Amino acid sequence: MKNFFRAVTLFSFAVVGLTTAPSLLAQGSSSAKYKGSPDLPSSGSMTPVDVIIQFNTPPSNSQFQTFSSYGQVQHQFVHVNAIHATIPAAFIPFIEALPFVKYVSLNRVNSRMLDITTASVNANEVWASGYDGSGIGVAVIDSGVYQHPDLSTRNGTGSRIVYSQSFLTGLNASDQYGHGTHVAGIVASNATDSTGPEFSRSYKGVAPNANIINLRVLDANGDGTDSGVIAAIDEAIALKNTYNIRVINLSLGRPVYESYTLDPLCQAVEAAWKAGIVVVAAAGNYGRTTSQNTNGYGTIVAPGNDPYVITVGAMNAMGTPSISDDIVASYSSKGPTAFDHLVKPDLVAPGNGVVSLMAPNSTLATQYPSVLVPASDYEPGATGMSSTYMKLSGTSMATPVVSGTVALMLEQNPSLNPDQVKARLMKTAVKNFSLYSTAYDSFTQAAFQNQSDIFTVGAGYLNAQAATLNTDVATLPAMSPLATFVASFDVTMNRNFSLVWGSSVVWGDTAVYGAQVFKAVMNGASVVWGDSVVWGDTVITGNSVVWGDSVLAGTSIQALDVGDGDSSQ
Repeated sequence: MKNFFRAVTLFSFAVVGLTTAPSLLAQGSSSAKYKGSPDLPSSGSMTPVDVIIQFNTPPSNSQFQTFSSYGQVQHQFVHVNAIHATIPAAFIPFIEALPFVKYVSLNRVNSRMLDITTASVNANEVWASGYDGSGIGVAVIDSGVYQHPDLSTRNGTGSRIVYSQSFLTGLNASDQYGHGTHVAGIVASNATDSTGPEFSRSYKGVAPNANIINLRVLDANGDGTDSGVIAAIDEAIALKNTYNIRVINLSLGRPVYESYTLDPLCQAVEAAWKAGIVVVAAAGNYGRTTSQNTNGYGTIVAPGNDPYVITVGAMNAMGTPSISDDIVASYSSKGPTAFDHLVKPDLVAPGNGVVSLMAPNSTLATQYPSVLVPASDYEPGATGMSSTYMKLSGTSMATPVVSGTVALMLEQNPSLNPDQVKARLMKTAVKNFSLYSTAYDSFTQAAFQNQSDIFTVGAGYLNAQAATLNTDVATLPAMSPLATFVASFDVTMNRNFSLVWGSSVVWGDTAVYGAQVFKAVMNGASVVWGDSVVWGDTVITGNSVVWGDSVLAGTSIQALDVGDGDSSQ
């Protein structure tokens, strides 16, 4: 015990340069409460803890050396003022107390969370206009990407996976889990293995000639860490000009533990946005959450909770190209975001039962037989299961549909910035949903009720053709707007005239989100809704959870897929 206090005292002298340890203890006790994430350990042990330390400004050499002297600095990020370090738990309060430290959080774990799909969003109409994503680089930050024939160049002599790097110690950039290959196929498959007179269906991605930048952050089980994802985003920014990286796809996520203004993962995606890269993130798969009477509301995951990114929820295309029978996927996470109460998702896209590329011998392909598709589904007369394609469901699958669409938009108009892309996607999204729908779990056939409000479908259903044809130019930021809980079950969407949504009739909230979501007027403000159907009860219980600071139960960063998903019956 004496040695423990000696270590703490030495640390206090060396780090802060104070004359007495008690003064540091006092500073730490008053400052740490708001400079550390709620999931940090509370014990004062010398057990090593993996953390991400953010700074108010880029750290000086002396400040940086402070941490290397009393812990192990694993990595210094380039585009985020932060480091990844391993330090004893007892030292965390003192580090939080340092005036140049902005925030300390755990290095959290991140985990797993076409033919019909492309037809549903009218991508085929964009191809007919001559756009296929040529020259656009899409960074797939995921479990790796397998060198699949469908990711070959147009002449078949090379690969469109133009760069690969792993951010997992001791692992290469191959796809051991299978998720990243499936995601990359939704973005950019050219259907080499399903094109020809013998095939009845062709599994082509949304941008079938886009290039893939493979940045692996998830292991064979679909798990990774914040630090790995942040490092990959750093690398995507560094490689932007080399490979014309205009889009980052994040079909992964984890629970929200604090405001996006403090979350290092959100700060990383904002760095990419500032660099001119469109970041597309999954909403999450917690829409079936019924705990605390919230009916799945308030379950958006990070970094999809950041207002600068495009956050995507999932639709069930019901096995048909027409969207007239499509319904919201029951598992698709709903807003508002925890802590900040932003309107999310921003839009929805097909994500249920999406057929895309298989990575042979990957975990998903070998251990989950439900993902396999019969070869006869696309090759009449064939027997057995396909060795090249598989089927997954989740907001992980909806996200690359939007990423591929962004690639088409940027090929058509390379001058668009991330805000202009987001604004056009949201404004042109289809908004004529049925107000209520019922989805069924494909395994248990359990029924789930959905209401098509802005916290479920955002601005609407992706329409790739309309997005590429739109010529409206947003001149203000397209940050996702703030929602405010007013009274009882009444919620309003704040009109901020410094954002594009409040700037004019062209970009007004009803133009972007549709008129049907504004059901009444209260105190001069449009009420998004005013009935108890949204929360599923007639008491304030659900509201207090959604509008409070509750942390979504779950694990850390994961690939966002849900296996079988909803029934298409």
